[in-house]
Amino acid sequence: MTKSLKLALAASALSCVAANANVRPAAVLQPSTRGLPRAIVGQGVRADVSDPKAMFASLQTAFEEFKAANEQKLSGKADVLVDQKVEKINEAVGAFQGALDEINTRMAALQLSGGGAPGQTREQRTYSETFAKFFRRGDEGATSALHDLAVKAAMTSQSDPDGGFLVPTEMEQAIDRVLGTTSIMRTLAQIQPIGSSEYKKQVSLGGAGSGWVGETDARPETGTPVLGELTFTPGEIYAKPKASQTLLDDSRVDLAAWLAGEVDIEFSEKEGAAFITGNGIKKPRGILDYDKVADAAYEWGKLGYVKSGHATLLTGDALINLVYAPKTGYRPNARFLMNRKTVGAARLLKDGQGNYLWQPSAQAGQPATLSGYTVAEDDNMPDVGAGAYPVAFGDFRRGYLIVDRMGIRVLRDPYSSKPFVEFYTTKRVGGGVQDFAAIKLMQIAA
Repeated sequence: MTKSLKLALAASALSCVAANANVRPAAVLQPSTRGLPRAIVGQGVRADVSDPKAMFASLQTAFEEFKAANEQKLSGKADVLVDQKVEKINEAVGAFQGALDEINTRMAALQLSGGGAPGQTREQRTYSETFAKFFRRGDEGATSALHDLAVKAAMTSQSDPDGGFLVPTEMEQAIDRVLGTTSIMRTLAQIQPIGSSEYKKQVSLGGAGSGWVGETDARPETGTPVLGELTFTPGEIYAKPKASQTLLDDSRVDLAAWLAGEVDIEFSEKEGAAFITGNGIKKPRGILDYDKVADAAYEWGKLGYVKSGHATLLTGDALINLVYAPKTGYRPNARFLMNRKTVGAARLLKDGQGNYLWQPSAQAGQPATLSGYTVAEDDNMPDVGAGAYPVAFGDFRRGYLIVDRMGIRVLRDPYSSKPFVEFYTTKRVGGGVQDFAAIKLMQIAA
């Protein structure tokens, strides 16, 4: 979903609250020329991005309205209109929180983006300049020189039977930065760049013996640790953006930004789905593709799960149980992973003292929390339903590994889609669980 669509949904949902639920909108988002919320109007308070206190006060007000409407619904005095009111305010709070989360993500990305590709060698600069000629005009001289220049720039020492050339470092970094803000799992998992066809990692499965002894006691031989090996093999993901020659001839067009903007949706959607449900064949293996076992019978190589306690619904007790399923060492950096519909369902849940488990952002730069932990939304996670696994919780940086084969390759094709020029762009990505104890799932089951 694009940022403009998210903002539009937020504004639309909040307007519906006022129109159909007989409550005043706690917040109205209006996209500015930069695509950021320009103003938030609620209860007579106007809060721009320069006034974060008023902005988050408006969100808190909207959440209070939601709780009041939901309490009316739970009291047994509700009717269809009240049900609709709760649903619409819930959607409004979710859309508004989503827009604020996106602002936080974009701000973090700007802080991490740096200033292009500093420290380039003379050979790398020459390669970048020659690549630009190839990219814009298909210059024959540039085409014949690029492979030799790539070797001199230490970008590659191998040929590619499918043709095409590696994009310059600054262009690859631009694409990676965009993917880092649009692919949810990339913000959560550990990312390992590799230069070979696969990545192997040794993991300890325990088994090392130990014991207590006195100062002069004999030290008997202990057991040796058991080691396992995990292999991550990248698959190839591709996109075919196209541009007119007029656009390419415009020297003001930033080629790196253009290509990153064109491929980010294709790349992020394809790899995002694979990180959750991929089968590991010519693509990453997703967290839901692994064998699952009740957490009480957990074993290495499988993901443990806890049951929701209801055949078809999410429950507050199960969410709390899920938080305590991973070992203590995994919880400090843990978070929830679920889709937006499941977040909406979780927003209705309470603990044993009647407190809502979901809480909105309390201040700028902080996301919403569920039972005290950050919630990451990924629409590749399944909906709540009998037998489904709609919620994951844990330390995903320790639990899931993404391997990026270094180098994004582009093949220029001016013939297949005249008068446009197509750019067959490929990237090799792999992924899989690297620590099965770090991630736990919830199964919807009694």
